[in-house]
Amino acid sequence: MCFSATDPTGGAGMQADLMTLSALGCHPLGVVTAVTVQDTTGVEEIVPMDDDLVVDQARVLLSDVPVAAFKIGVMGSVENIAAIAEIISDYPHLPVVFDPVLSSGRGDELADEEMVIALQELLLPLTTVLTPNSLEARRLAQFGDDEDEDGDDESDNRQDPLALDECARLLIAAGCGHVLLTGTHESTLRVSNVLYGHGGVIRRDEWDRLPGSYHGSGCTLASALAAWLAQGLDVGAAVQAAQEYTWRTLVNGFRPGMGQYLPDRFFWTRNSNMDADDGSDD
Repeated sequence: MCFSATDPTGGAGMQADLMTLSALGCHPLGVVTAVTVQDTTGVEEIVPMDDDLVVDQARVLLSDVPVAAFKIGVMGSVENIAAIAEIISDYPHLPVVFDPVLSSGRGDELADEEMVIALQELLLPLTTVLTPNSLEARRLAQFGDDEDEDGDDESDNRQDPLALDECARLLIAAGCGHVLLTGTHESTLRVSNVLYGHGGVIRRDEWDRLPGSYHGSGCTLASALAAWLAQGLDVGAAVQAAQEYTWRTLVNGFRPGMGQYLPDRFFWTRNSNMDADDGSDD
């Protein structure tokens, strides 16, 4: 079951979730949390669903269809965050993959400070695997830490961003079971994705950095991870399989409009070469 905002481009959001889960052999159930006005260059408007409507969508489905995993993306409002947290807390045996989309690829804000606090307090403790990029990880881990105990703003004195290992440690301390921290936004030659657990680093994978900018890569990765967890893989194996699938969708990505490239979730239907180098050192 996916809790997602719509994306009329088909690049991210609900449409990306449905395509990815279908491509990997799952039957996706979609609960719409918000409707967006956007194209491949960015988000123009986001209209949250009423939280009662979000609850009704989910409860009706859950009373009818067995669910094997939850995937959470953009929620649109604090009220929706609280509603979704209440719903998934009733199913503690199911894995929860949470992609904390705080802004669009262009930088359009999708979560204000109040929403970030709600994410920290209500959803992180229910999350099996959190899948932030480095910008999202730093924001989630540092939020509320800009003032000292006397209320003095110390942000001007902070020289360096919080180390990613420390971000992961803080997010797990906040209640996450695992953190898959993606390195796309870091200035490294190759993209390094690191899976953390309560004992530290579980696995580290490196991938060739592809040219261009992609819309929906994070949604694809999180949905693929949810698909593999739903099919019974453990977290480490699911993370590996989800990365391999996502990388292939990006290698085969396409640019339908004037903005970012989109991942091709059904690349094998247009590309008979299934033996392309997967880019992984692992």
